[in-house]
Amino acid sequence: MTDMDHPGVCFVTGRNLTPGRSLLEVTKSAIDGGCDLVQVREKDLAGGPLFRIVREIVETARPRGRRCAGLVNDRLDVALAARAAGVHLPADGLPVGQVRRHAGKKFLIGRSVHSLAEARQARKEGADYVFFGPVFATPSKSSFGPPQGPEALRKVVESVPIPVWAIGGITTGTAAELRGMRIAGVAAISFIASADDPSEAVRALRTALSG
Repeated sequence: MTDMDHPGVCFVTGRNLTPGRSLLEVTKSAIDGGCDLVQVREKDLAGGPLFRIVREIVETARPRGRRCAGLVNDRLDVALAARAAGVHLPADGLPVGQVRRHAGKKFLIGRSVHSLAEARQARKEGADYVFFGPVFATPSKSSFGPPQGPEALRKVVESVPIPVWAIGGITTGTAAELRGMRIAGVAAISFIASADDPSEAVRALRTALSG
């Protein structure tokens, strides 16, 4: 998904954070900025409307080939129907093994984790990658407890031999605090979705990570 020596950027969608612009417009801009993953996370949408959004985003990302993968949060059925690259499972979501049997070996399966134990379990089950967080304070992840901090992230990265993405409170300032850590990258919602120029926000995050 990304080179550990060159951490990537994942845009986690939030259509309620893009006032005056469509989600597709913002996502296209983020893709133009070079994001590596787009995770469509629109939990309040029913299957039909969600499918239509995912299909548009998958088609937008397709010209970038393997450089940008479109994922769907939680909804395996929508991910398969829209021919997305994979599905991102919540911590209490479907078992990875069951998803793999339905989706095949090439289908990306990620898991949100909030502890080292959960990260190890996700890897044991066969997850391709994990999102660990919240690393920094953020309202969108407050239900998952206080921020874990960079050192907790470092322990996960050093202990789990699959790509680990940092999520929660990601800005250029917090991303810079993770510089030099062998993370797969950072995942951001509001920093990209609410930016005047999402493509520039993606580029700024990448610069913050690499120095």
